[in-house]
Amino acid sequence: MARRRRRGAVALLGGLLLALTAAPLQTTPAAATAPAAPPAEGTGMVMVLDSSGSMAEKDASGSTRIAAAGKAVGTVVDALPDGYPTGLRLYGADKSRGCDDTRLAQPVSPLDRAGLKRAVAAVRPKGDTPIGLSLEKAARDLPKPSDGSIGKRTILLISDGEDNCQAPPPCKVAAQLAASGVDLHIDAIGFEVAGKARQQLECIAKSGHGQYFDAPDAKALARQLQRAGQLSVGGYKFEGEKVRGTPSQANAPGIGPGQYLDSIGPNQKRYYVTDLDAASTADFSATVVPQPGARIGLLDSLHTEIVYGIDSTCDSTHELFGQRQSATPLTSGISRVPSEKGTAPCDKAARYWFVVEREAPKGSDASPWPLEVMFHVEHPLKKGITPAQSEPKYGAGGKNATLPTGTPKAVTGGTGFNDARSLTQGVWRDKILPSQTLWYKVPVGWGQQLRYDVEFANERTVRNGHSAVTAYGGTQVYTPARAPVGSGTGEFNTQVPYNGRPASLSMGTVPVAWTNRYESDLNVTPVHDKGDFYIAVSLSAQAAEIARNPQIGVVLRVAVPGRAKSGPQAGAGALRSDAAGAPGASADGRQGGSEGWAAGPVVAAVFGGIGVLLLAGLAVAFLRARRKQRPSGGGSDAMRGGSW
Repeated sequence: MARRRRRGAVALLGGLLLALTAAPLQTTPAAATAPAAPPAEGTGMVMVLDSSGSMAEKDASGSTRIAAAGKAVGTVVDALPDGYPTGLRLYGADKSRGCDDTRLAQPVSPLDRAGLKRAVAAVRPKGDTPIGLSLEKAARDLPKPSDGSIGKRTILLISDGEDNCQAPPPCKVAAQLAASGVDLHIDAIGFEVAGKARQQLECIAKSGHGQYFDAPDAKALARQLQRAGQLSVGGYKFEGEKVRGTPSQANAPGIGPGQYLDSIGPNQKRYYVTDLDAASTADFSATVVPQPGARIGLLDSLHTEIVYGIDSTCDSTHELFGQRQSATPLTSGISRVPSEKGTAPCDKAARYWFVVEREAPKGSDASPWPLEVMFHVEHPLKKGITPAQSEPKYGAGGKNATLPTGTPKAVTGGTGFNDARSLTQGVWRDKILPSQTLWYKVPVGWGQQLRYDVEFANERTVRNGHSAVTAYGGTQVYTPARAPVGSGTGEFNTQVPYNGRPASLSMGTVPVAWTNRYESDLNVTPVHDKGDFYIAVSLSAQAAEIARNPQIGVVLRVAVPGRAKSGPQAGAGALRSDAAGAPGASADGRQGGSEGWAAGPVVAAVFGGIGVLLLAGLAVAFLRARRKQRPSGGGSDAMRGGSW
């Protein structure tokens, strides 16, 4: 992912990318926090299994294709979490001929592993291949989200051939279903397919805003089915108040400190409005969450800005994916920081608009993406308190920083900012799927900085040797206000090529200092408040063609250099325990209270005209626009992910 602040012009990526005063607002409560589990209402998956006559044929191993499919379904349901709503639809299982031959063999309900396995074991392939009709009915099998719920509905098609009924056309059906809501997508797995059959399945996945997985043999079928199932279950967990941004300043909904959920289509804008005082820092972020593996290009990006008056801009940022293999969550963060002298145009107490724009060239994913917006206010320091000097250098947290060693401890990363897994200094191991992003958070106090390495494991490859396919591993670090930092200055890289052999990335931040907000460097400015810093680790979709195991091993070496200080003021003493650097551990001289993340009375009026929920999302950023990508070398530990 790439990031560049801009004023009035679109940012470019290295040599590759060319780049009103409204009526008073009504006040509404801030966003509520959603529970982390169980799955949100409206969430579920239905597997659509080809049971036509061709599935009775022998596969490459000498068994039948339906037997291989049965084993694969057993593998995936064993890997799904308890209670996850899952169902099974069959086609071609009941009649020797007939384009209406499709039935729901297992309703979408809390996971019944034994029932699903029995249903597949009872299949005797015999009929035709009515894929289009089966997709239509599968969409009705899934639970419908109620007003305000945030679900994720998946149709997972497993087929060894093309639709021989063609009424209705399966690609057209997939497109219509995907257009019915941002929460529905269709993945397709082609089992021993080629030619027109593969092209049709790829078209179904593309039209259905999903992902195509190729399975040339029974082992690959089990592996790809498990990946597809786990990606569906492990979707980004959203939190926030539903809101409907407008395409212009007129009638934009009012927001106050909190989180909000919306959606945004290709080349669309979303405006949100709030009233700010003259002294506080206002942090905004926008995160989009495409479907795993969604099509993107080097020019796909997320642009955010803060404006006032009639199209006058305080500041703006531009985030790019920085690669064309597959989409991952992408976040753009920006702040209204009053100047030191208080004489800049954006220092005034006035009405401001936060603007989010998704820029997408022709050929990129055309589906609307869930959008998660966060707005946070930082109180100014109390009068008489002199802040410590800024910390614009990486220092002890640079490339030569000493990182922890030893045996890694097992950890499971979260799906996004809202359920990121808490880490402390140490060595950690996890597993990642192709097209997946894992999330972690580490508390960092005043005067401290975050420094970590990510190592992608040595994996057994599909071809039992060096893979000709190259995927990408990536990482990014975010401030407590969700601004991406740590790349673009030449100190660290956000991406590394991965072909199954060990590969590693280094990442970090400068020390946290209140006066960093006045620095000009893009990696320094946002690092101006203590709290939980977020780590995102991604692996591109092409890794599914490389690794034999469904998941790839990952090791994180996390360090927090520096002793946490008791506050942002000059001469602040060190806390007795570094752990106390977490938010809320000490009074640090801010107006309106000691906690930097408390929402105070600095927003004069908030929330007007809340709209309809369209869903929401989050993001990571892979490459600063002003620097060329510079892949780093291999990892130091040649561990095999499958042995962890």
